[in-house]
Amino acid sequence: MEDKTKLTASELSVLFGSYMAESVSICVLSYFLQHVQSSAIKPYIQSGLELSQSNYNFIENIFVSEEIPVPDGFTEKDVNIHAERLYTDEFILHYTMNIGLMGVNAYSSALPNAARKDLRAFYSSCLLSSTNLFNQGIDIAQDMGNYILAPYIPYPNGVEYIHSKRFLGGWFGEQRPLTSVEISHLFTNLYRNMLGSVLLMGFAQTANTPEVKKFLKRGTELAKHHCDVFSEFLKESDLFPPANSSISATASTEPVFSDKLIMFHTKALYSAGIAFYGASVGASGRKDLITAYTRLIAEVADYSKDGVSISIERQWLEKPPSAPDRKNL
Repeated sequence: MEDKTKLTASELSVLFGSYMAESVSICVLSYFLQHVQSSAIKPYIQSGLELSQSNYNFIENIFVSEEIPVPDGFTEKDVNIHAERLYTDEFILHYTMNIGLMGVNAYSSALPNAARKDLRAFYSSCLLSSTNLFNQGIDIAQDMGNYILAPYIPYPNGVEYIHSKRFLGGWFGEQRPLTSVEISHLFTNLYRNMLGSVLLMGFAQTANTPEVKKFLKRGTELAKHHCDVFSEFLKESDLFPPANSSISATASTEPVFSDKLIMFHTKALYSAGIAFYGASVGASGRKDLITAYTRLIAEVADYSKDGVSISIERQWLEKPPSAPDRKNL
């Protein structure tokens, strides 16, 4: 029996966010599909594109059936799929893997916010398909020898308890070695920033307006700076940061994506970064790590704010469903 329950504010929120994200993915993956050369990666990109298209269609049908205006999102007008190749196959693979990972994070958050049965079924399905997309990407990367592993540490010899507040460390000076939890967060944040710097480098090379180019170059440098911060923490515990020079952008300057799409994508990238850093603060025991993450969150928030201002000035930022302004009704 069809569920006629009205959508809650939470459901409207996740549907709007998912619709916008899937429309971006369709644009980006459509372009990647035209340029990827590896016979192992190409079917994977096709799978990711079909998944995004299916999710996009479902959400659009929900909006139509509820007689809610369908968001503009992003369309084929926001991408030139025939533009020159901008990224290597290795970057395309890792980018698509992270679409799967971001889908897992987004839909695992969406599921508890859904009351309607049809939406719970949809988000459950999305969660599974995003997990599969992520896992398939890892398998391909491992088979090709370009999967980036976190650092190894020796196995523990026994169970240990913390007996001193020195475990928390100080604000400066010599610190205890990193725990496996702290290493995990440093590594994943370093990896995401490495991918982000390459993505923004390509965006900066191909953006249309000088203001956007300047903003993206600043973002590239910010991501590199954060990579340096995380690398130094790992090096202090004699752990080697990951590196993969094949994950890169080409020298093409031919526009690929609209500046509107680029700015939306960049905002989404840094919004996710703030969330990941917040989780890292909660998982870190050392005071110097907490201080560093807090500082980096402020830097990202300041950068993201400037990006939102550009999008508002250019009238590129689409407003989510909102409560009525009853004071002015």
